[in-house]
Amino acid sequence: MNARFSALMLSVALAASPAMAQKNPMVGGAAMYSTKDIVDNAVNSKDHTTLVAAVKAAGLVETLKGPGPFTVFAPTNAAFAKLPAGTVDTLVKPENKATLTGILTYHVVPGRIMAADIAKKIAKDGSATYTTVQGGTLTFAKAGKGYTVSDAKGNTANITIANVRQKNGVIHVIDTVLMP
Repeated sequence: MNARFSALMLSVALAASPAMAQKNPMVGGAAMYSTKDIVDNAVNSKDHTTLVAAVKAAGLVETLKGPGPFTVFAPTNAAFAKLPAGTVDTLVKPENKATLTGILTYHVVPGRIMAADIAKKIAKDGSATYTTVQGGTLTFAKAGKGYTVSDAKGNTANITIANVRQKNGVIHVIDTVLMP
């Protein structure tokens, strides 16, 4: 009788609405909804205000609201604060739009790449490399209980929150700005 009851409860749980079955991860104090696009979720994260301002300054809002799918490695405000003083203020000036766009698109990989995809490549090859929208490469490695991503300049970021599903892709939160 207990096995039948358990099977019945499992059936009821599986038939529940997707909203009940899907937990919306918290990023920057806000729930991230898989039914919203990358921009509509990011604007609600208090940890990504600098990134959102940079995306707006670069004119990438419509692109990141598009169908994708995109995998975004999203640096936090604290990641931007690690840059030399004045860097962000300089990058968001209209005359630096091309440079800013290059940096931001270096954080985007075409397709929906989940942490399990990265882990599988690392387990097979020792590291994983993906080509960014900007045209450069990002290299991933296992580090302790988590994963890191390294840029062309040798900077390394930790993935602090993985697999934040979006309607048009996935976000992985990182703690360092990557540079092409």
